Amino acid sequence: MAAQPDSPASFRGDNTVADWPLKFVRHSFGAYCYDTIGCKVLYAGFPHGASSDDEVSPPASSRGPDYRKHWNAGHLALPNFPPPAVVTWRSKDGTAHEAEVDIGEIFKDRLILHDVPREDIREGVSIHNPGIVLEVNDRTINVYMKARIPTNSLRTPGNPNSDFRNDPVLAWSRTY
Repeated sequence: MAAQPDSPASFRGDNTVADWPLKFVRHSFGAYCYDTIGCKVLYAGFPHGASSDDEVSPPASSRGPDYRKHWNAGHLALPNFPPPAVVTWRSKDGTAHEAEVDIGEIFKDRLILHDVPREDIREGVSIHNPGIVLEVNDRTINVYMKARIPTNSLRTPGNPNSDFRNDPVLAWSRTY
């Protein structure tokens, strides 16, 4: 029996450019807090963020202008999709916030978000499942996707380890 067009069996977790559009069956997850107090994120039964209700997170600016490029999603190989992420925090003015962020709804089409044109993606190389990163920055929650996309050319000439892009792509944002 053939897989239905939108069923998980109809696409692999190790896409190649021939599997266009690129979809994912699992994802990794990470969370980062900036300019918050007691910021905690619970996703797929795993806590991220502050260890105490009074822990103050630094401003994003303290990490440099390209702070998002250093993110990783260290909670690996999660099946799509656990219940929504539960986020609790106080913004830098001390106001308490609580939100549920439904990662499954944000990525309901299961498309891998990236900024690499199809013709620039290297043929025959696996494109693995992406990382999803939730950022809490004062009163705003942003959700990004980072996917390692192999490219035909080097980002840095002469550096053989620069044959990919892994840029964070904003998928969702809300200010509270």
